[in-house]
Amino acid sequence: MYYIFIIIVGVIAPSFMKKRTDESLHISQLEGYEYEHYLAWIKNNRDKAYSLNKNNRPVKKPLVMTNRAKRLFNTNYVINIIFFIITAILFVSLLRDYIAILLMIIVLGILYYLQPLTMALATLVMEPIEKKINMGFYVSAQKKIKTREDLKVVGITGSFGKTSTKFIVGAILEEKFNVLNTPESYNTPMGLSKVINNELSSEHEVFIAEMGAKKIGEIREVAQLAQPQIGVLTSIGPVHLETFKNIDNILKTKYELIEELPTDGIAIFNYDNEYIKKLADKTFKEKILYGMENTENLDIYADDIEVSELGSRFTLKDKEGNSVRCKTKLLGKHNIYNILAGACVGKALGLTFEEIARGIDRIEPIPHRLNIINPGTGIIVIDDAFNSNPIGSKAALEVISQFKEGKKIIVTPGMIELGEIEESANREFGVNIGKVCDYVILVGEKRTRPIYEGLMETNYNKSNIFTVNNLDEATVQIAKIAKPKDVVLFENDLPDNYSE
Repeated sequence: MYYIFIIIVGVIAPSFMKKRTDESLHISQLEGYEYEHYLAWIKNNRDKAYSLNKNNRPVKKPLVMTNRAKRLFNTNYVINIIFFIITAILFVSLLRDYIAILLMIIVLGILYYLQPLTMALATLVMEPIEKKINMGFYVSAQKKIKTREDLKVVGITGSFGKTSTKFIVGAILEEKFNVLNTPESYNTPMGLSKVINNELSSEHEVFIAEMGAKKIGEIREVAQLAQPQIGVLTSIGPVHLETFKNIDNILKTKYELIEELPTDGIAIFNYDNEYIKKLADKTFKEKILYGMENTENLDIYADDIEVSELGSRFTLKDKEGNSVRCKTKLLGKHNIYNILAGACVGKALGLTFEEIARGIDRIEPIPHRLNIINPGTGIIVIDDAFNSNPIGSKAALEVISQFKEGKKIIVTPGMIELGEIEESANREFGVNIGKVCDYVILVGEKRTRPIYEGLMETNYNKSNIFTVNNLDEATVQIAKIAKPKDVVLFENDLPDNYSE
């Protein structure tokens, strides 16, 4: 009888557990399939990890069943089967049939409940296997780059502004070259390997590689893969402090890109950033310095800047006396810094100022990074939901302050991954919000408590603060208070692996 039961279980159990297994697999994927990160997530989100209630809230980044995800899913399935068979053999050998079957049903329930932990075990088991697989893709991509002596590779890194700068550089260089850009936030060794192996062709003259990291050594790894001749440092600030621990480790990691440049490489620095200035000053490779302050020390800079709710105008200048008037649809002064980085790369690759200006004019707003959305209601929506940090949040508030008509409304869950300074940074964020916005919608009561405290420091009107549980509730609240000509800023949108 129990043999029939085991067969039935083998047929039914996979479909029975699939949804719960997929939920755990999704989190593992969001945590980069890293065992320690995934285990830390379980520890910090016990209620969410072990909840048996169905969560029908739409996800922002759904599970993608890549080959790696399929391997992890199958490994988790095998682990569950092994646990079940071992316990079944023990029960059957020691107990009567009906008691054994009852206990096996209980074991199934326990396995169902503990899927987050079996997925953690599967992630640990697969780590060395996946590293070997990934190394094959990495080496293949690295060899492909080495065979392209004619290819110009541009590496871009920084605490923030990497993705925007990457697309800006691409738009400018397309005035003269056939360019391949890494898509969205593809900035890891495997992301770059995939693009190089699958998309880089002999027709491409320039490859632009965004390079991200959460710990020391990761920029060096991607730089050794892409082998850039030009390296750009956009900005350095307190981001990913949960993994970096301190700003010095961030400095060391970002500078790995410059260290990996060849002796005849070109290093491009945002000289207005206090941390990058220190790195630039110790660099003896050829370098191009850009910014807007202390222009006598800069190679390329912006002058006569006009920033409005429609974009910006400025004069691009260099120390040789060249200048050209530029205009852009991108919002905010901080985007002028990103454009200056693109101008530096353009100059390094031989573009004229006129070609650079034409490229700047063609730059389109990047989704979820301070771009304006027209919902057709007369209400202006500014989408800055991709990510938020202390510098970026100030830039977003500066942008919304440019709008002279209507009320200013902000929707935010606050900033994350700031380590020990997260609470104080969000409190300061609240103070800054209080100086600019007429209404505040906070998403998540616990996470946004420091923002609320910061608002109170400015004697903000409590009746103009609304706390909601999710973006759906925020949308309902916006409908109650917003009218035509009002401006709504969505500042940050927590990823699926974050919760209250």
